[in-house]
Amino acid sequence: MLGVIGAALLAALITMFLTPPTREWCIRKGGRMVDQPEARRVNTEPMPRGGGIPLFIGFIISASLALLVRQLRLPGQPVWTPQVTGALLATCCIALCGLADDMRNLPAKLQIFMMVGASLILAGFGVRIEGVANPFHGGAWLALPIPISVLITVFWVLVVTKTVDALDGSDGVAAGVCTICATTLALMASQLKGVGGPQIALISAALAGSCIGFLRHNFYPAKIIMGTVGAYTLGFVLAAISIMGAFKFAAAVSVAVPILVLGVPIFDFTHVLASRWRDKAPLTQADKRHLHHRLLALGWNQKQVALTIYGITLAFCAVALIIFQTTHTGR
Repeated sequence: MLGVIGAALLAALITMFLTPPTREWCIRKGGRMVDQPEARRVNTEPMPRGGGIPLFIGFIISASLALLVRQLRLPGQPVWTPQVTGALLATCCIALCGLADDMRNLPAKLQIFMMVGASLILAGFGVRIEGVANPFHGGAWLALPIPISVLITVFWVLVVTKTVDALDGSDGVAAGVCTICATTLALMASQLKGVGGPQIALISAALAGSCIGFLRHNFYPAKIIMGTVGAYTLGFVLAAISIMGAFKFAAAVSVAVPILVLGVPIFDFTHVLASRWRDKAPLTQADKRHLHHRLLALGWNQKQVALTIYGITLAFCAVALIIFQTTHTGR
């Protein structure tokens, strides 16, 4: 538990102290690194958008050091497993993709292609949704053929990454929601003894800590936003650690647990896609259909919106934790 707290604290401190100089760098650089007000955005003045850079740095340094310390303390245990290595390597790749979009405004199809590539790196290192619990046979494990497993894994990573990206539209919303989700996954992972639970808990804690450190500058009124690099990092890591942990326990409701943990961004994104499909609007076109946009349109301020969405996320995660603790086998 001390290692988990230490990983979160270190990530929070690194991110918090690196964010102000990153903000100044974005302002000096200008161009795409400063978000200009427009119809679909909520900021009414230019806003630096490189906050995801210190968020990523805080996460990757903290997670790596925490895992290294654990390996030194327990030299006989496999801490740096292929899955852990692949998750961190693929996160670096997706962060570079996000940074490129922040600086160059990459076409949507190219971003999807790069996400698929990072997802395949995950799958190649063994981070796959290898099966599901069969609810019709008492939660018995149903293994998936490798091609199907890889396809489902790629789809899950794409969905979660894009949903977090879509959630990043109002001060503090995405970082706060991801803090709650990552903390929940860390609590679950700490109870998984046979599937690399301690490593997953450390990675989750580092992600939660980096979000907390970033919220110091991103909660309303925000001084900087995370941009694509931050949203992609958060979404991708959440998708990866949910595959490594929450999908692994054998119970009839195993699939429901990670979906509930990430329920707010997933359900919001699903609703937006459905409404665009209904209105025959381009599915990838940015608009103001998301939950935070609808609440703002009702006259709520950004602080009220953030706190309300935090509350909904906490409720989803509490249900997921209850289900997990009452059904998992402690494997």
